[in-house]
Amino acid sequence: MRAVSVSDLSALRKEPHPPLLIDVRRTAARKASGLTLEASTWRDPAQWLDWKDEVAATHGAVVFFCAHGQEISQGLTAALCAMGKDASYLEGGFAQWHSAGAKVVPLGLVV
Repeated sequence: MRAVSVSDLSALRKEPHPPLLIDVRRTAARKASGLTLEASTWRDPAQWLDWKDEVAATHGAVVFFCAHGQEISQGLTAALCAMGKDASYLEGGFAQWHSAGAKVVPLGLVV
C-alpha cells in the first residue's frame, strides 16, 4: 500500500495523465468542511462494495483521500490494490492538504 504526500500529489496532478482523485470522507465531514480538492469525485465510503469494481476498471492511478488519511482511505487503498489497481492514499488526508495551503474548491464547484 502506497501513501502520497501533499507535495507528491501536487506534482502528480500536473502530469499529462493525473491520477483519479476520490474523496471518501464521510458525508458529515465533507459537508462540514464545504470544500474538496479540485477535480475530485466523491464516493460514499459506506457504499464501497457498490462502486469498487467501477473504480478498479478505470484506467490509470487512483488516489483516495479521507478526512485525515487514516482508516477509510488506507482501507480502500488496500482493497483496490488487492484487486490489482494502482491505488494510493493521501497522507494526512484532506486536513493536511488544506493546512498546507494547497488549492481547495467549494463542493458545488467540483467538476
